[in-house]
Amino acid sequence: MRETSVSRIVVGDIAANCWVYPLDDFECGGAGVVRPLPSGFRGCALIDPGAEARRIIAHLEKLKMIPVYIFLTHGHFDHIAALPEIVSAYNKPLVAIHGDDARYLGGDSYRVHCESFAAAVGNAAYVDALWKDMPPPDIIFKEGDNIGPFTIISLPGHTPGSIALWDKEAKNLFSGDTLFQAGYGRTDLPGGNEVQLIESLRRLFALDGNIKVYPGHGPVTTIGEEAARGMI
Repeated sequence: MRETSVSRIVVGDIAANCWVYPLDDFECGGAGVVRPLPSGFRGCALIDPGAEARRIIAHLEKLKMIPVYIFLTHGHFDHIAALPEIVSAYNKPLVAIHGDDARYLGGDSYRVHCESFAAAVGNAAYVDALWKDMPPPDIIFKEGDNIGPFTIISLPGHTPGSIALWDKEAKNLFSGDTLFQAGYGRTDLPGGNEVQLIESLRRLFALDGNIKVYPGHGPVTTIGEEAARGMI
């Protein structure tokens, strides 16, 4: 089994998990581009850089990691607010998101985020306080894609383009806001769909119970622990 040390930074007022996932050398090429890394540094996937870019960068420097990919489990602002600064700080890591959430990046994304946060908390002050123009995606995920060590599982419900990143060899899965310890994502925001979310949870609960789940908020759990709770 692949051995991987996963590192977490909890960021922002909403306490989102930003994950650092080390990559092997052969996994550090993307879209036909091999990205040379400074001596002594290792490439990584950065998952959901939700806020506090300086803290994330300092954490990466301490680990001697450089993000080759930035993978977004979905487009909500509390999972991507630090993205512009992270992209600017490094040699253009490749930003990847599911096509159904791509509207959260690029030219019209400010309006989209304001509408989403206004629905969540009644105003868009959080977005305004942290806003920097979002880059467009470099990679558009779809169901079954393989990228780096991960297979993409499409999990609509919390948002239309929510996904899980599944490292089958290491038995690690990043669930975003679809599945938490003892809970699952809300569906009352724009694009949310409770019927789809329940079906997405069923898909996850059908996987090997020993798979570790690294959620968008809260502690690490396993598929087996969450399936046994009978939440759906």
